[in-house]
Amino acid sequence: MTDYLPNSRIASTTCPFCGVGCNLDLHIQDDFIYKVTSPFTSIVNQGNLCVKGRFGTDFIYNKKRITTPLIRKIPQRPGARTQAFNLDEWRPVSWDEALEFAADRLVEIYQRDGGDAMAAYSCAKATNEDNYLLQKLIRSLFRTNNIDHCTRLCHAGSVVALQKAIGSAAMSNTASEVVNSDVFIITGSNTAETHPIIAIQMKNAVKEHGAKIIVVDPRRVEMVNYATLWLPEKPGSDVAVFSGMAHVIIKENLYDKEFIDERTEYFEEFKQSMEKFTPEYVESVSGVDRQLIIDAARLFANAERGAIYWALGISQSTHGTDNAHSLINLALLTGNLGRLGTGLNPLRGQNNVQGASDSGAMPWQYPGYQEVDNEDVAIKFEKAWNIEPGGLNRQRGLTTTEILSHVHPGGVRALYIMGENPMMSEPNLNLAHKHMQQLELLIAQDLFINESGSYADVFLPAVTFAEKDGTFTNTDRRVQIVRQAIQPRGNSRPDWKIICDLAQRIEKRLKPKNTAIWDYQHPSEILAEMGNLVPSYKGVKYERIQEIGLQTPVLDDNHPGTPFLYKDSFPIGKAKFFGLNYYPIDEPPNEEFPLILNTGRVLEHWHGGTLTRHSWMDDLYPEALVEINPLDAGWQEIRTSDAIKVTSRRGEVVLRAIVTEKTIPGVVFIPFHFAEAAANLLTNDALDPEAKIPEFKACAVKIEKVSLEDLPARDNYQLRGRY
Repeated sequence: MTDYLPNSRIASTTCPFCGVGCNLDLHIQDDFIYKVTSPFTSIVNQGNLCVKGRFGTDFIYNKKRITTPLIRKIPQRPGARTQAFNLDEWRPVSWDEALEFAADRLVEIYQRDGGDAMAAYSCAKATNEDNYLLQKLIRSLFRTNNIDHCTRLCHAGSVVALQKAIGSAAMSNTASEVVNSDVFIITGSNTAETHPIIAIQMKNAVKEHGAKIIVVDPRRVEMVNYATLWLPEKPGSDVAVFSGMAHVIIKENLYDKEFIDERTEYFEEFKQSMEKFTPEYVESVSGVDRQLIIDAARLFANAERGAIYWALGISQSTHGTDNAHSLINLALLTGNLGRLGTGLNPLRGQNNVQGASDSGAMPWQYPGYQEVDNEDVAIKFEKAWNIEPGGLNRQRGLTTTEILSHVHPGGVRALYIMGENPMMSEPNLNLAHKHMQQLELLIAQDLFINESGSYADVFLPAVTFAEKDGTFTNTDRRVQIVRQAIQPRGNSRPDWKIICDLAQRIEKRLKPKNTAIWDYQHPSEILAEMGNLVPSYKGVKYERIQEIGLQTPVLDDNHPGTPFLYKDSFPIGKAKFFGLNYYPIDEPPNEEFPLILNTGRVLEHWHGGTLTRHSWMDDLYPEALVEINPLDAGWQEIRTSDAIKVTSRRGEVVLRAIVTEKTIPGVVFIPFHFAEAAANLLTNDALDPEAKIPEFKACAVKIEKVSLEDLPARDNYQLRGRY
């Protein structure tokens, strides 16, 4: 059979789902994508695609997608703000009316209450250009740094630790280099489901190249089947486990003395802090057999090329920064940085979380991780954006986890959300909903009315990845083209065009002495402006990335890109060891709440579900399930498919059980994609004091079997709907 259709065409672009950044060929007829494939020549994915990339783009055509601007029929009042999923509660308006309304209300609040009253959520699903412009709007027009995005809920702990220890938070090596590794550690990552194409490369490294894997995880994830060692730790004991490995390496003189002497500092202080992490002590706090600690330490230390891969199981913790430091210490101790097949590799969750961070969608840093409280940096951006001297705010802004908690009179009054869904991604959702109700103005810019957009006063319909041009930066720093393949549905617009149009209207009302540039004709002009301000993007130009992309840093127009970092030096000179102490999770189990809840993703879905639950992915995995170990299920005679109520100190959900040894005794697991059984109604909003990231991965819960009639009706899910 042939897949040829008359008048069909193929458009090449980049996948909109996870951080791998697979190359896609969209097969199109009459503006309908009827098939998705990938070229075997792709450097990133060699023709492989996961189920989402190959079959999950049908959300583009979902009948519940919003394609015309909307304004709420009944004006909302702070304290009485309600959710509106039903279109009967909105009225369609022109773009002029929607943007005039948004500009009027934003300027009114800003002129009355100042920049501290304004905040924005940027978007890791949007392009680099979209994110650059939104942070520019917030900073240059409203003079505030209150802008952040989901990195605060994903890898903030990793970012803070890497910046402090090395000077750069990016993934140090290319994912495909794993085939060059002798040994690699996977921790806090269900790679086969969250980054499946990288998992294929990891499996090939084992099967075809003889690499050995050490998996450190509370769940028996799929990669355990390929591992030499599995260390089934208790949630939150990462510092103990990896410091225990460091203890063994030091005691047995397996560390790389030459690398440590030449390229690091504070080793002696670090060495002293590792004394207490004996294998016996680590076993007592982590549950991992002491011999496994010793075996893992020897295996990793004796590798010629050792690499470490981790995801949110490390960073989403009240001590996420320390967790990441424990991995960094291990890489420095063994000299596994600056070479092919080595490195510190935090796997990014969303398709452009790396690029959104690079683009400055963070409250502490301008594009390129340049500090907002650095005077020279502020002057640089004032000149570039044509702002009067001293005009930009030198104070750090509010993080994602702080914005909603500052919603009150005298605090944040206006919130702009581009493509994010905090009412699914925030911890302790019951409290987050109360904060959302106190807003004076909410503007949502998205594809669908999700749990957050349903609170909005005005809804601005954006286009999908297939309907616009731009760039994404994947997990291993590769900047790749996103090409418009089909015409925008209805009256939707690209995010960057919406932002520019709104910014021009705001400027007319504020009438500043100097005005920034907002009349871009194409995203390539935006990326060029960003490249002039961000040294690592200076050589990234559209004409250079049409085929395979470039890995940052790209220092000039002739620079070939950088597959792996730190070959000769670290950004801060010498890398720093950090001494550590072990602290338990913020909310350990007790008699009333005897189990620990762990949360995460499944293969078929993606983050808050706004895209995949509008796709036929929702038929593949239609409802939330709670994984329970047979030992824990036995106490209440729980069987697979029974209805279970899971309760924490903050809320409760009802969902079906799956009894499995995939999770260890004492730990239950719930995916966080399902609004009708939202895991984040349960999770703990306690924060890492440095990174301000919540402890999503561990909180105390109890379970009880209830009637099947108590299960939430699937049809009640507000966002469901097909073509």
